[in-house]
Parts: sequence; structure tokens; C-alpha cells
Amino acid sequence: MAAFIMLVPCRMEAQDARQIAEKASDIINPGSMEMTSTLKIFDNKGNVRVREVTNATAKFGETTKTLIRFLSPADVKGTTILIYDYENKDDDMWIYLPSLRKTRRIVSSEKGKSFMGSEFSNADMSKPTMDDFTYVLKGAETFNGKDCWKVESKCKDAGVEQDNGYSRKIAWIDKGTCLTYKVEFYDANGILLKAETLSDYRKQSNGKYFAFRMNMQNLQNNRKSEIVINKYQPGSALKEPAFSANNLGE
Repeated sequence: MAAFIMLVPCRMEAQDARQIAEKASDIINPGSMEMTSTLKIFDNKGNVRVREVTNATAKFGETTKTLIRFLSPADVKGTTILIYDYENKDDDMWIYLPSLRKTRRIVSSEKGKSFMGSEFSNADMSKPTMDDFTYVLKGAETFNGKDCWKVESKCKDAGVEQDNGYSRKIAWIDKGTCLTYKVEFYDANGILLKAETLSDYRKQSNGKYFAFRMNMQNLQNNRKSEIVINKYQPGSALKEPAFSANNLGE
């Protein structure tokens, strides 16, 4: 019975776009975890740069903290990003640059910018604040054989647009599982900017799911980026001091 309940929440409350979006966010919330991944960045001619990355996430009190560290190549090795993800206010982000031996805060206006030269943004690295958007159900559509709701999330104001790097997005959310398989992002003029596809979802021991492959295609400059998870484990051995902006260079 429990398995059946997990497979139908999006069907049961289909009329409420925000509830669908919340369930889609919750089903992929990993809690504490560690992973290694490969980030591939393709230019518009097909040339590729490859970067190896480690992530660690843990929750302390009401704050989820994430540490992202680049292992290679040499020009980015040691670069570290720290994110504090709060439930009801804007995230805090810092970046440590080993070439400068300096940590600086990533300000709000930079969160919608490119994540380390990729088509993913800094904002994509953290969970969006639900209250920053309005939600509308745009109907249903089949995507890759899956019956999905189309849920639009629209930025409430220009400040939210700037922080996220888009004005609105439309997500294809599976009616049965609440997993998101495609997201389209639109720029400030309402023109399609990027399209993300998520695949190879795997269920974790805590009942949550995680996409082991994410592709982001920029439709305006014909560049694309891909993240592939190589190793994933629930839980993190890191203690809270490791998630401190003062310790990023250690």
C-alpha cells in the first residue's frame, strides 16, 4: 500500500499547480549525501571541456548546506562553492578561488549567471524558494512515453528574474511519480532560452529519487552542458565546520 501511495500523489491533487511543484521538489530532495560527478561543457562547435566534481550535502538545524569542489582539470582544481539553502529566504553562496587564495560571497545578481562556464546556472545548484514564484497548470502532455503535467513557475518580480536568470519555466512532471523529466526556461522577453532534460532516476534508501544524468541545452547560443553522476551515497561524513565559508581553502 505504501508503494502505491508514493506513485499517485500528482494525480490526486492535479488541480493545484503549486502542490504538484512542491511534491516534485520534495521527491528529489536527497537530504544528506555525497557524490562525485562529471561536468561536460560543449561549445557551439562541439568542442568539449571536462570537469570532475565532488558534492557533499548535509542539513544542520533548518539549513541545508552543500559543498561543491572541483577536482580537475588543473585550471579549476580546488575551486569550491558553498551554498546555504534556507526554507523561507534567499540562499547564501560563497566561492573559493585557489589562484587568489580568497573566498568571496556570490551576490544575488550573480546567481542567475553561468555555473563555472556551463549552461547550468549558479541558481541551479540550489533549491528554489517556492514563494518566489506563481504556479499555473498548463495542461498535460506525453514526454518520452510518460504522462506528464505541465506546470509553469513564473517569477514574481524582476528581482527574482535576475536572481534565477529566467522569467518563467515550464516543467514536465510525471503524473504518477512526480518526477520531473523536462524543464524549459524563458528569458525576460518570453523567448525560450534553455531546455533541461533529466534521466536515469534512481530510488535511494530514504525513498527519495535522484537523476543521475542532467542535460542543459541553450537554444539561443547552441551550447550545451551535461552532468553525469559517477558515484552516489546517502549520508555525509563531513561535520558542520567543513561547511564554513572560513574553511573553504583547507
